[in-house]
Amino acid sequence: MRRNPFGVDICCRKGSRSPLQELYNPTQLELSNTAVLHQMRRDQVTDTCRANSAVSRKRRVLTPNDLKHLVVDEDHELIYCYVPKVACTNWKRLMMVLSGRGKYSDPMEIPANEAHVAANLKTLNQYSIPEINHRLKSYMKFLFVREPFERLVSAYRNKFTQKYNTSFHKRYGTKIIRRQRKNATQEALRRGDDVRFEEFVAYLIDPHTQREEPFNEHWQTVHSLCHPCHIRYDLVGKYETLEEDSNYVLRLAGVGSYLKFPTYAKSTRTTDEMTTEFFQNISSEHQTQLYEVYKLDFLMFNYSVPSYLKLE
Repeated sequence: MRRNPFGVDICCRKGSRSPLQELYNPTQLELSNTAVLHQMRRDQVTDTCRANSAVSRKRRVLTPNDLKHLVVDEDHELIYCYVPKVACTNWKRLMMVLSGRGKYSDPMEIPANEAHVAANLKTLNQYSIPEINHRLKSYMKFLFVREPFERLVSAYRNKFTQKYNTSFHKRYGTKIIRRQRKNATQEALRRGDDVRFEEFVAYLIDPHTQREEPFNEHWQTVHSLCHPCHIRYDLVGKYETLEEDSNYVLRLAGVGSYLKFPTYAKSTRTTDEMTTEFFQNISSEHQTQLYEVYKLDFLMFNYSVPSYLKLE
């Protein structure tokens, strides 16, 4: 087995306490202060689910297919629901280090594309029903969330304004232009690589879109990807406090002394100012309809209505 640079085996959780025990009955004072914050976040999710039960629990029962975003680490008893555009590449890298039994030691040595290869991580839908239930009950379940419209603009910028994302241009861009652009040129219809943000928004709020197929995971709502009204998450991390929350998870897992969340300042990161700018050209009618689509994510994860919105 390979050892990490600090000479510690990453194979197995040290000590007899599980992350769940450490979260709910912390042995260290500084962990107990953080535990209070996370209890408030859990309560916010529970209260929102209860208040919106008609919408949030439309589906009575989850099927294994609903669990394909839940990544499992057997050795440290962790379940991570990944949400695209919320640092999921780095968290998948960390899960590969944690569950790789010494195969990897430095998360940043893992190429980004390798982190997204499905076979490199085990997801909860690959288990039998009794195994799924056992893990949901005894493993620490966590996810990371982000201000919904900032995440949406981040997805748009990444998938529709980068020339290399031809698969998205072909799969979604051509369809969006065909439906939302009057007098589109033949080239635009063929290439699908110049979708405007206003057209993307019109596509998202179009009832036809939602009837046709589920949203792509990059703009699907968090509550539809991770099902927090059916699965009680022990920890809700936030993009705004990403490093702090991530390192808290790693400490609970007993690996915090030698494994840290990768820090980097991404210059292309979508900011609140950028998001405000993108929404300038969206009509108040479309803003209101779009807010309705993502409303549960706003409420559930305690994000206030953005000040730039002109809701009807």
